Amino acid sequence: MDKFNFNNKRFTLLKNSEKGQVNSETIFEYKQDENLVTADYFGGTVKYGKIIADLKDDKLNMLYQCLTTDNELKAGKAIAQISLTEDGKMKLNLNWEWITNGNDKGESEYFEIE
Repeated sequence: MDKFNFNNKRFTLLKNSEKGQVNSETIFEYKQDENLVTADYFGGTVKYGKIIADLKDDKLNMLYQCLTTDNELKAGKAIAQISLTEDGKMKLNLNWEWITNGNDKGESEYFEIE
C-alpha cells in the first residue's frame, strides 16, 4: 500500500509560474483507485479541468486538460513530487509543461485543504 492516499482529498494552489492557468480560487478534488489518481478541478480561471495520473512511490505522472473561462481548451503534462507537511497534509510540487499553445513550462505548488 502506498503511503499517500488521494481519495476524496482536496487541494488548492500555493504558488504558480507566470504561464500557469490556475490560481488560488481553483479547487482540485481527487479520487484514487490503487495507482490510478484522478481529479476534477474548477474555479478561478478554469471552467472545468480533469487530471489523470499514475502514482508511483512519491511521484504522480500527470496528464491534464481544462477549458478556461475564456473558452480556451488547454492540455499539459506534469511530474508531481509528493511530500507531507508538518501536520500530515500532502503537498505537491509540480514541474509542468503545456502540450498545447506553445509548450510553456513552469513550476507550481499545491497543498491539501479540508
